[in-house]
Formats: sequence, structure tokens, C-alpha cells
Amino acid sequence: MLAALLAAAWTLAISVGPAAIPVGTAVAVVLERVGLPVARTWPDVVGAIVLDLRVPRALLAAVVGAGLAGAGAVFQGVLRNPLADPYVIGVSAGAAFGATVALTGFATAGAAVVLVPLLAFAGALGATALVYGLARRGDDAPVEDLLLAGVAVSAFLGAAVSWLQLSGGESLQRVIYWLMGGFSGRGWPHVAAATPLVALGLAVVWLYGRELDALLLGDEAARALGVAPAPARRTLVAAGAMMAAAAVASAGLIGFVGLIVPHLLRLLVGPGHRRLVPAAALGGATLLLVADTAARSALPGGELPVGILTALLGAPFFLAVLLRERRRFWT
Repeated sequence: MLAALLAAAWTLAISVGPAAIPVGTAVAVVLERVGLPVARTWPDVVGAIVLDLRVPRALLAAVVGAGLAGAGAVFQGVLRNPLADPYVIGVSAGAAFGATVALTGFATAGAAVVLVPLLAFAGALGATALVYGLARRGDDAPVEDLLLAGVAVSAFLGAAVSWLQLSGGESLQRVIYWLMGGFSGRGWPHVAAATPLVALGLAVVWLYGRELDALLLGDEAARALGVAPAPARRTLVAAGAMMAAAAVASAGLIGFVGLIVPHLLRLLVGPGHRRLVPAAALGGATLLLVADTAARSALPGGELPVGILTALLGAPFFLAVLLRERRRFWT
């Protein structure tokens, strides 16, 4: 069912836009490109719009959504916190810092195109490594220390980003637009960079599904089940951070996908991560495709950054989960 919803959302995404293209025509353009026999009834400009603009954008939205939702499922399991998402341990702050350095430190647009995703990815992984290093006690990093270290590092890097923005001058508008998150101007190079990292991260987490299930029960219970908590936690945090970093480096800061999707799909497929992680990846890809399609049609003559739309959807959901957890605590 999730795969069918994803296929429908992707088909809609390649046909909706400023230039309205019938769904059948958009699908026929793609089928012709992959070598299937179809009757060509469209001008070359329609083929260029579909293949060069909309197909890579839709693929990137699906990959980013899958990476964010998969990372959210990982962090909620590792941290045993239903409010955790890919940004709780400094991934977003590190990526924002790296991208801001690239946008404010290099004046030429050509250099920024290359350096923004590169430095955002490096910043996200560097921040995650710093958080894990600060939280480490011996061979392990307790959950509480990871959360506290993530808050501290995120606050420091957020202040650094604000300082760079104030000193950025003419590049301030580019920084703000990137921080809003979106897929405008993204193409095949971004798809090629993000896809293998997200796929590798999802594969690692799926293989470690039993260990992640055991960590949900606590370290003592995990040891009783034959799982070593410290190495499993390191591997899972690294895989989740890699997926989130690849997503943020490709599309900017898009929040709440990693919070909403694992929660909803846990109700449908259960808490077992061998089922939850693939389902979350499909659900995240579908949600972000629909959100990006809606964002492209929200403003006449322009488009709304998809990060704003996901925040509008995710903030009420976050509050609902928070209130539910508070009621559960007091009862």
C-alpha cells in the first residue's frame, strides 16, 4: 500500500507545476526515456521540463523524505524518546553551520553550488561526532548524555550561524532561503550524491533491526538478550546521522518529517524495526513528495519553501505527542 501511494505521489509530482502537463504525457515521457515503446505526441520542451526539472526534483524529494523518516525511526529507538528526530543530536545545527560558512565565505555562485552540500554534510557529521564524543563514558554514550550534549552543541552552533548571518552582507538572503529548506534548483547531481548514502544507511539500520528492538528495552535487557549496547548504539547513531546529513546537505533544513512519519507508521506496522524502518522510508518519501508538490502550487507566480510547509504540519503534531506523553506520565 505504501509503495502504491509513493508511486501515485511521484506521478503527480512530475505532472504538477507552473506548466501543466497531463499525467499521461508525463508518464509517457519517462517511459520513452527508459526505452519502452510509446507514441510520441509531445513537443521537445515538455520532455525537457519533465526529464531535466521535475523527475530529478521528485526523486530527490523521495530520497530526502526516506532518509529523514528512516533517521527519525533510528533516533527514536536509540534514544528511547518519542519526540526525537534527526535534529535532536546536532545534525541540523551542524549542517546549517557548514552551509552558512559556504554561502557567506565564498562569493561566487558556482563555488557555493559545490561547497554548500559538501560543507553541510561535513558539518552534520562533525556535529554528530562532537555530540557523541561529549556524551561518551568509556565505551558507551548514555541516552541522557546524548540528549544534553545535543542541546548544548545545537545551541552553540545556532549562535555561530546567527553571527555568520549578521556578517554575511549580500549573501544573507541566500543563507535564509537555504535554511528554509526546499528543492528549487536541485538536479541530478544532488540525486546522485544523496541516494547511495540514504540507501546504505537504511540497509545498515534494517540489518541492525534486532539490536534496535533490544535497545528499546534498556541496556540491561539488551545485554540479557545477547546484544552489546555500546557498539550497536554507535553503529545506529552513525547510520542515522549519515542519512540525515545527506538529506539536509541536499535540501536544506526540512523539519518534522522524522518525527511525524515513524509515529504514524508505528501504529500501523508495530514497533519492530525490521518492518518499521522500510515502512517509514516509504512513508517519508510519500509525505515529502506530496508536501513539495503542494509547496510548488501554494503561491501564485512562485513557490513556498517546503520546510515552511512541513513545519506548519509538524508543529501541531509535535504538541499533540508532547501532551499525550505528559498525560501518560501523570497517570
